[in-house]
Amino acid sequence: MFPVRGETAHLAWYQSTEAPPEVAFLHGFTDSAACWAPLIAALPEYASLAIDARGHGESGLPEEPIGSTANRDDAALVLSERGRDGGLIVVGHSMGASTAAAVAATRPDLVRAVVLEDPPPGDPNVALRRESMPDWLAELRALDLTARIERCRLDDPAWPQDELEPWAVSKAQVNAHMVDLLWESVPPLTDRLAAITCPVLLLHGDTDRGSLISPEYARRCAEAAAGEFRAVRIEGAGHSVRRDNRPRFLAELTEFLARHR
Repeated sequence: MFPVRGETAHLAWYQSTEAPPEVAFLHGFTDSAACWAPLIAALPEYASLAIDARGHGESGLPEEPIGSTANRDDAALVLSERGRDGGLIVVGHSMGASTAAAVAATRPDLVRAVVLEDPPPGDPNVALRRESMPDWLAELRALDLTARIERCRLDDPAWPQDELEPWAVSKAQVNAHMVDLLWESVPPLTDRLAAITCPVLLLHGDTDRGSLISPEYARRCAEAAAGEFRAVRIEGAGHSVRRDNRPRFLAELTEFLARHR
């Protein structure tokens, strides 16, 4: 799937080529770096890097609080080692989008531009503890791989077929011990954007299909952004924008990548 693999501290990472990466991909909660493989395959002209977040994929899980700050520092660690002068374009989905925004806000030397796929708006709550694994995840993990793939096919019939297996595999890779750790809440996205000076592309779907970003909140993001900012609502998509409408997502992404590489 990825010809180049490596580890930095407790983190597993993967590259599409031996060349220094131009674009880095950060996945969402319960996904893994492998979930980006179908999209990366559609971008052969870019050297890409994908990182397994702590407790996901093949990455380890340190015995310490987990959440926004830990994920930010993890991503910065890998980008510092694998990045290039001038920074990378960082693409993140959901939890990974929050991480991408946090790195862009605090380590502008590492990020040339950032793409946020349906990031959580954030909330003001302090650290919290998850009492148990989410029911939907526990139910999926009780199934074998074939059954998980079939469940995904039934629940999301519009997804491209190459998305199903990586998604299904990633659910079994989630480290169940994460629910025992203290979780830091996600700061408001508008606060992050106020500290980001590089170009930002926000891609979101329709809230009635599960998107976390409403048009009204996207307008608030535009008002808060310190630098170049563009929000695009992709009709018919929900939280997994790239899976729900890959052609439109790719069109927006490739135009942005070409302008900022």
